[in-house]
Amino acid sequence: MEVLCESCKAKFKIADDRLPTGQLVSVKCPKCKSKIEIDTRAKEEPAEPAETQKSMTDEVASGIYDASEKPFDFVEEGVETALICEQDAGARKKIHSTIQRMDYHVTEAASALDALKYMRFHVFDLVVLDENFEEENPESSHVLQYLEHLPMNTRRNIFVVLLGNDFRTGDNMIAFNMSVNLVVNSKDIGDLEKVLKQALTENEEFYRVFKESLKKMGRA
Repeated sequence: MEVLCESCKAKFKIADDRLPTGQLVSVKCPKCKSKIEIDTRAKEEPAEPAETQKSMTDEVASGIYDASEKPFDFVEEGVETALICEQDAGARKKIHSTIQRMDYHVTEAASALDALKYMRFHVFDLVVLDENFEEENPESSHVLQYLEHLPMNTRRNIFVVLLGNDFRTGDNMIAFNMSVNLVVNSKDIGDLEKVLKQALTENEEFYRVFKESLKKMGRA
């Protein structure tokens, strides 16, 4: 065994059979006489990696069909649907009232797992999500991660609103960075209808031009 003296940095070797096993041994440095501790206890074997837990998205995707998880039994053609992911009861009530007034058929998710199950069976026209819905960090949001991984031709048909305490309502750069359509400061929920109507109109106009361009190129 090669030993290093921390005091004088001298290196020397000691035969393994001269050291007792399973102990913390002290010897003197032959050069500076400082005390050197040598640990001959067996090192713990590295723990076996725990079985990787399935992500919430994987759990939902691999689940068997359960009709009770469908958000709607029946929705008339042309009726727009909305999903609310908000844990604060007061805020949720205001959002529900606003969206319902805008003629959306509204569903409230009690948890992120419920939201993913609902989205598994239905493509919502509108999703309103609080940045801290079951997560302290929006980057860890299972709902946002699910939406980000949808095929683009599906995702572009979903208007996603992200609520947060630190957002400036209507900040397009933050919305782009968060991969959502609109960010709204939580204090502006009272103005949600006005803000949302304007953003939806702009989004519809943008995609109208985009879809017309795809048709001209023969891609739609």
